[in-house]
Amino acid sequence: MIVLLTLAGGAGAAARYVLDGEVRARRPSQFPWGILLVNVLGSLLLGFLTGLVLTGADPRWALVLGTGFCGGFTTFSTAVTDTVRLARGGSVRLAAGNLLGNLAATVTAAAFGLGLAVLL
Repeated sequence: MIVLLTLAGGAGAAARYVLDGEVRARRPSQFPWGILLVNVLGSLLLGFLTGLVLTGADPRWALVLGTGFCGGFTTFSTAVTDTVRLARGGSVRLAAGNLLGNLAATVTAAAFGLGLAVLL
């Protein structure tokens, strides 16, 4: 189980790096769109996995994919660092948008994922 968690965490971190890089390359912006997307997708997946476990799925897969992959994939510490960077750079509105956007979008995505899994 520890090996699977480790591999899943590494895969999640690699996926975050690739996705964030692709978003930055395609949409150059001061706003960290890539990290926002990563956090929303990770929250959606984590909500979905939680819903699957609540409806009887094997919790070991949720542990590996939720804790391992999503733990490596999502990065709320980077979202906070980006928020501070924006604020210190004088972009207070973008900083507030990043902070509130991450909060609202990730909670909504997690709830949607949970609901989707329960409906299946």
